Amino acid sequence: MLNMIWLLLLVSGILVAAWHGNIEVVTTAALQAARDAVEVCLNLVGIMALWLGIMKIAESGGMVSVLARMLRPLMVRLFPSVPPNHPAMGAIILNLSANMLGLGNAATPFGMKAMQHLQEINPRPNTASEAMCTFLALNTSCITLLPATIIGVRASFNSTNPAEIVGPCILATACAMLVGVTVDYLFRRRNRRRRRQDSAG
Repeated sequence: MLNMIWLLLLVSGILVAAWHGNIEVVTTAALQAARDAVEVCLNLVGIMALWLGIMKIAESGGMVSVLARMLRPLMVRLFPSVPPNHPAMGAIILNLSANMLGLGNAATPFGMKAMQHLQEINPRPNTASEAMCTFLALNTSCITLLPATIIGVRASFNSTNPAEIVGPCILATACAMLVGVTVDYLFRRRNRRRRRQDSAG
């Protein structure tokens, strides 16, 4: 579906430019956008390498285990169907930690690993489990304490104060996470009540 949307936007832009006799604008804009994309990526390499290295050191140094023990009371309440010492917990915590640092690229492999582990303990493999839905809600709306990627992008475009978005970003993502967790809890409770009514009936 997204591919069709992008194709529609691209084709409509070309047609409008051709209609107004400015077809060369499309070529110029495409080349300029490609050049800007490469420059932004190169400027982000250093920042991403730094934070990915820190995450790897934290994982190898046992910090993940310490963090898992600290977050275990919260994780047990959020993921009651997942055993506390299951590998899924470690992958979930790594994913959330990367998201908190604004490292979406670093969070992706941890998220995929967490989903694989959650699928292993899924009683109905053809249906997403409650733990999967909760993790997806957290992954999508996780609070961002340090938006490193966005700060890097702003710095690459010569922002006078690239870190000024930290406060608004924390507030916005905290609200999003609160809403996501609340809605997930309400839906989970409703589904459990419905299953109990179906089993009783």
